[in-house]
Amino acid sequence: MDPEEVPPPLALVDVTKSFGSVRALRGLSLELRSGEIHAMVGENGAGKSTLVKTIAGVHRPDGGRVLVDGRPTEFAAPVDAQRAGVAVIYQEPTLFPDLSVAENIFVGRQPRTRLRTIDRGRMRRDTEEVFTRLGVHMDPDRPARGLSIADQQLVEIAKALTRKARVLVMDEPTAALSGVEAERLFTVARTLRDSGAALLFISHRFDEVFSLCDRITVVRDGAFVSCDPTADLDVDTVVRRMVGRDVSSLYPKEDAERGETVLEVDGLTRHGVFADVSFEVRAGEIVALAGLVGAGRSEVIRAVFGVDRYDAGTVRVQGRPLPPGRPKAAMDAGVALVPEDRRQQGLVMESSIERNATATRRGPLSRLGLLRRSAERESAREWGERLSLKSGGLAEPVSTLSGGNQQKVVLAKWLSTEPRVLFVDEPTRGIDVGTKAEVHRLLSTLAGQGLAIVMVSSELPEVLGMADRVLVMHEGRVTAELDRDEADEESVMYAATGQRPSEAA
Repeated sequence: MDPEEVPPPLALVDVTKSFGSVRALRGLSLELRSGEIHAMVGENGAGKSTLVKTIAGVHRPDGGRVLVDGRPTEFAAPVDAQRAGVAVIYQEPTLFPDLSVAENIFVGRQPRTRLRTIDRGRMRRDTEEVFTRLGVHMDPDRPARGLSIADQQLVEIAKALTRKARVLVMDEPTAALSGVEAERLFTVARTLRDSGAALLFISHRFDEVFSLCDRITVVRDGAFVSCDPTADLDVDTVVRRMVGRDVSSLYPKEDAERGETVLEVDGLTRHGVFADVSFEVRAGEIVALAGLVGAGRSEVIRAVFGVDRYDAGTVRVQGRPLPPGRPKAAMDAGVALVPEDRRQQGLVMESSIERNATATRRGPLSRLGLLRRSAERESAREWGERLSLKSGGLAEPVSTLSGGNQQKVVLAKWLSTEPRVLFVDEPTRGIDVGTKAEVHRLLSTLAGQGLAIVMVSSELPEVLGMADRVLVMHEGRVTAELDRDEADEESVMYAATGQRPSEAA
């Protein structure tokens, strides 16, 4: 049979799914072929998560067909998808922390000896064999507790392969990974593709999509938009299809008049983490801290804000010393910090949107020590409107929001304190392209209103597109300070790797 005539291991045809009055999937079709990495991109709320859960057997479609090897199939439960050779690798795997790597891979289906006891020797050998196939090394006897997110994902991939999975879905797999960890995952993905597996790769990062994937499917509002070979597309075309309109600029940075120096950091040192870090930020200025993961960027701003202590150096806000290790003092001085991990450090996920959005303003919203609910609700409503927050209601748990809207709640929480200095750590990580442009526009507007902004970002286009000045860090030290007109990808990467251009030539 001609290879083109071989039915794909998994296909969805005109699949629909509704939750009450909300139509999550509107006749969406997708075809996953053997020996191919297939990207699916779309804004938050486009239906990607619902589609993944349909493929995984968590949701049953209301209409349409699921085809396995060309035959109509029903996944009534996740176990049905697993039996059909489908595995989903989630952004944050859920392993049993007190079991070993091998035990996690074979949990519930351990090989047995003739005496019906668990054959631990075989389990260990099979684990080593699958890791060898993937081209990685991991001790089968190591406890899962303490494994990095990247290693946990590899355990899940190994588990899928021991189940003879032919279709692997990777849902935002690199969101919590360093650059080195992501590259290792890409090597594994290419190994799986070359061995004949079909991979579905979901990511907001276009550089990953274009470098890794063979085809790109675009979805919008739960419906299929297009599917084309990656080689036939460019970023602008994909963005237009995702948002249904032209995005004039992902980085709508406007020139702002720079005022007086608001923040001064001099000789800041934390032994073993960063050393002799000095910089200043003026009103109306966006200063980016760039560098590779592990360079110490986040650690510096956490120390300035008082979350972590430092061993030497001084911090001044509007000329006044800021005491170390006291976040409350930083807040009183007009400093705000939007953290890197919004779910763990920025929000209380089980709490309401309005409670999260006003968490930094309990005093002003209280009377005689009692929080006024009406004032809380009004403050949250006002900031929700200013930031174009999309929600089902402010009383809903913040966990019900998309990643981009969760980020808006974190921004509302801190902007409502009317800060003079705003630290934003990875402001657009894990959010869709349309919301990225909104966040960038907001940062530009805030700078135009005189706010001093320090932005940590691992996305070089974001750094170059939004910063008035770029401070590059390498191994805990500032290795370059570049004005907007002299910063480019080459100069930033030289400094981020501790090299000078002449050394790298």
